[in-house]
Amino acid sequence: MSYIDTFYRRTIAEDRRFPLLSGTVECDTCVIGGGLAGITTALQLARAGQTVVVLEAERIGWGASGRNGGFVGSGFANDGDAIARMVGPESAHKLHALSIEGMSFVRDTINDLNIASADPIHGIMSVLRYDDGEALKARATVLQRDFGYGVDYLSRDEVQAKLRSKRYFQALRDPQAFHMHPLNYLRGVAAEIERLGGKIFEASPAIANDFSQPEKIVHTDAGKVKARCIVVTTGGYTTGFLPKLKRSFLPIATYVMLSEEAPELIRQAVDTTHAVGDNRRAGDYYRVVEGGKRLLWGGRITTRAASPAALAAELRREMVSTYPQLADLKIETSWSGLMSYARHLMPQIGQLQSNVWYCTAFGGHGLNTTAIGGKLVAEAILGQSDRYNLFKPFGLVWAGGLAGLTVAQLTYWKLQAQDWWRERSSV
Repeated sequence: MSYIDTFYRRTIAEDRRFPLLSGTVECDTCVIGGGLAGITTALQLARAGQTVVVLEAERIGWGASGRNGGFVGSGFANDGDAIARMVGPESAHKLHALSIEGMSFVRDTINDLNIASADPIHGIMSVLRYDDGEALKARATVLQRDFGYGVDYLSRDEVQAKLRSKRYFQALRDPQAFHMHPLNYLRGVAAEIERLGGKIFEASPAIANDFSQPEKIVHTDAGKVKARCIVVTTGGYTTGFLPKLKRSFLPIATYVMLSEEAPELIRQAVDTTHAVGDNRRAGDYYRVVEGGKRLLWGGRITTRAASPAALAAELRREMVSTYPQLADLKIETSWSGLMSYARHLMPQIGQLQSNVWYCTAFGGHGLNTTAIGGKLVAEAILGQSDRYNLFKPFGLVWAGGLAGLTVAQLTYWKLQAQDWWRERSSV
């Protein structure tokens, strides 16, 4: 099994494969899913001296974890005001602080393990597509006052000096957030797990289980794992291995494209190394890669995976409508990936039963929240903290099945219409 053709696959630091599981393996904890959440959990447990096994159905980082835009910032898929309405201001404050901790964890891990191929570049700009600078100034004030977290307010003139588009108004620039090569990061962490004695198996999907006894058993096609603890960290590609988990979130597709090499042309539009995202619910996100030679551009969501090539045509139209000067920029490749979204738009972290954990549904904010999710589950297993309980209000709520997908698509179209009207009002 190989990686999906993406910018990340083309630029992966190494392509060594981990073996397929055969026979019986025993360990303290078995982690099911080799994405960001699973690899983080396994790393923290291995650092603490546990024997750890990771089972991955495809390749490490094969799903959305290794195909995403590479943005590492704070926050969740749901916005802060909505979270506060659900759990109250105090818990919302603690949750946002965890999201900042998750971002710092990724940065520290890159530094501690010297994962140079992750190529972290600091700075993310969150831009408005309508005029509302006062709201951004207020947000900057709250972040500094409540979290000691400094971000820079940029006026429209300052934004357009770097992003030469009439679509944009004001922005917040986060100098602590960064963007990176997620697949190289994952493989760097996987190498450290192996160095610490952990075992990673690829092409080894979990197909059956017996969790009825203190010793848990997970079966694959060619082997089985016996473990005291199980952590399930699968996302948008989850199968029916645990039906209750699969029913609790929706697989949502998002799309990314990569331009040809055209550094001079790209610089006419995007003259910054910062990653950029706009304020719409499913807005554009993009960044220059390979030292400014190419533009990586993502956006759009659908409830059914469509042809990446067809969606790339839509993404390209969006890019050109934002930056008419990029009309001649050719697209070299495009791809999609399935994220997992719960109805409440928050991560799902907790226990199905004693010693059987889940850590999933990170939506479009996975690079920081998977890190903190994996860290919290590891802390709980090791008896170090019960901080995972902050996510208890966001349980395994049934996502609605096919009806839920329909509602999600209708909601997305509604949000698109609201975004369009608000932008029109600012013209």
